[in-house]
Amino acid sequence: MTQPPQPPPPGHQPAQIPGQVPAQPPTGANGTLVLHLQGNFMTSMITPAVRLNGQELPVRYGVNNFPVVPGTHLLEGNAKWMWTYGQASQQVVIAPGQSTEVWYAAPVLTFLKGRMGPTKQRIPGLIAMLVFVGLMFAFMFAVFFLAAAYN
Repeated sequence: MTQPPQPPPPGHQPAQIPGQVPAQPPTGANGTLVLHLQGNFMTSMITPAVRLNGQELPVRYGVNNFPVVPGTHLLEGNAKWMWTYGQASQQVVIAPGQSTEVWYAAPVLTFLKGRMGPTKQRIPGLIAMLVFVGLMFAFMFAVFFLAAAYN
């Protein structure tokens, strides 16, 4: 005959899986992850997904602050439309009471990788997209000009 499970003693903390951020980190010992999610709705109509040690974080474009247990963590980002793209990851070290800044830039084109680092990142594919749009406008202007010249 087995005993029914006993409640944990007062003050008991559940064991943590190594590398996993606890749901409620201990107060006073936290560091802060400052995530700069670069871009906006015009550069990427999809808000990228960001995970810290495999757990998805609620993010928006701009600055996002997250209290994090001190230590080394894996930060990953990507976007998903018809397929997953813009993958980037980085190990981040969070010190007690300190903040660590990370910048993530999802690409403009869905077949490129994203960029992540400690400083502002260049948005992958932005220059190529601007050149493409400029060439398309030049082509349309040339067609319109030639059509008007022959009429």
